[in-house]
Amino acid sequence: MPFPSGGKVATPASPFKITPRKAAARGHANHGWLKTYHTFSFANYQEAKFDQFASLRVINEDRVEPGEGFGLHHHRDFEIWSYIVSGELEHKDSLGNTEIMKRGEIQMTSTGSGISHSEYNRNPKTPVHFLQIWGLPKQRGLSPKYYNRKFSDEEKRDKLVKVVAPVNTEGVHNGRNTTGPAPVHSAITMFASILSPKTSVTHTFFKTTTKAYLHNIMVSGYRSPSTPANEKFEDGGARIRLNNGLILEEGDGAFVEITKGEANEFLVENVGTKDAEWILFELE
Repeated sequence: MPFPSGGKVATPASPFKITPRKAAARGHANHGWLKTYHTFSFANYQEAKFDQFASLRVINEDRVEPGEGFGLHHHRDFEIWSYIVSGELEHKDSLGNTEIMKRGEIQMTSTGSGISHSEYNRNPKTPVHFLQIWGLPKQRGLSPKYYNRKFSDEEKRDKLVKVVAPVNTEGVHNGRNTTGPAPVHSAITMFASILSPKTSVTHTFFKTTTKAYLHNIMVSGYRSPSTPANEKFEDGGARIRLNNGLILEEGDGAFVEITKGEANEFLVENVGTKDAEWILFELE
């Protein structure tokens, strides 16, 4: 996919090109039982310049009402995982796995040659808020597998924690109910952080990383794309600043293209008045 045009461009001294992906510009649907935003083309939202970014194919920010969900459906040759922000999400699949995931948990489904699964909010009172993420695998027709991981708020507090990483890399264990990042058969490494106000983290990209994507999660609740900026959040919402420049509000993302073939430091600061929960993808 060509890098999206417009936005912030690197200066000669900067190794990065940063292009914003504003929350209100994403694909959006409100089905009543499901409220969702699509960073990339998905379902009825199709925009060629946002089909994918390297091997990152889907970032959907979903909210599912109590007692509702996605019925049994089939996938193949995608790496699909969920990052639970709040509430509870039941995963059930044709491999015989059934699990109810809560905040801080990740379920990873390597669909490979084919798998059927469903995702439901079985809680009778509380909506579930989660990110659904898809990656393109390096190899097609793999044997389907399922993994789970859990990362506490304390682990992510004012740090950037690796939560998903390519299979067979250091610290990645092939199994369920174990520690370390969830394995993925894609050239994707995902990190997660909860930054306190007036704190920052500096991240050094891998030397093999050519692209990255950041997403600031909508932690203050659902807002439609048509909500006026001055009515979004009473406290201004969670806001992070990238490399002393672009500020991401809740739901905003940013494409990062690395223009020098070397490890580079990238600064992320919380410039709001509340905790900011955000994720970072490193891509080859």
